[in-house]
Amino acid sequence: MIAAPPALPMMSTATAEIAAEAARLIVDEGMEYAQAKRKAAQTLGRRGGRSADMPSNEEVEDEVRAHIELFHANSQPIELDALRRLAQRWMQRVADFRPYLGGAVWRGTATRRSAIYIDLYCDDPKSAEIHLLNQGIDFDLGPQQQGVDDPVSVLTVGAHCEGINEFVSIHLIVRDLDDLRGALKPDARGASWRGDLAGLQRLLSEAGA
Repeated sequence: MIAAPPALPMMSTATAEIAAEAARLIVDEGMEYAQAKRKAAQTLGRRGGRSADMPSNEEVEDEVRAHIELFHANSQPIELDALRRLAQRWMQRVADFRPYLGGAVWRGTATRRSAIYIDLYCDDPKSAEIHLLNQGIDFDLGPQQQGVDDPVSVLTVGAHCEGINEFVSIHLIVRDLDDLRGALKPDARGASWRGDLAGLQRLLSEAGA
């Protein structure tokens, strides 16, 4: 069972509807949060609606947890464990670049449709690419837009996840070392958005206890 976080302020009806539909798209179709919220708003006929109606990521995550509990309570913990163990192996492979796990795999809401997101904090942004090349690891290089003037590079690899017997996308997001302090700021409830290898290992130990 996914532990319920502290409650957020009550949502409006429109916001709640968008959050619930976005959660379904995230869990059942593997969409990312921003895409799922936009698609949910369009599906519900709120295209171009007020930005005030759009739920926060924390509000959507609450609905994701509820959706998983209702429809995937038996399978999700197994899939999450498998993805976390795969993430652990990759964090060990890129340990020189200060890896931090983020996304649903860190937050505990991942299913077999989820990708793995690992932030790398590098002195030299090209060093991670060189490391993968030296290891003979094939990857796709693409930009991820973080803001109008702040794109970051994303190195995407595919890896077989034994626990679910599927290939999973692993996105290695190359960030500047100076970004690390800001990346550790908590969410509205004080929970971390990402964690290091030691933090992931603690989660795996707690789940196995």
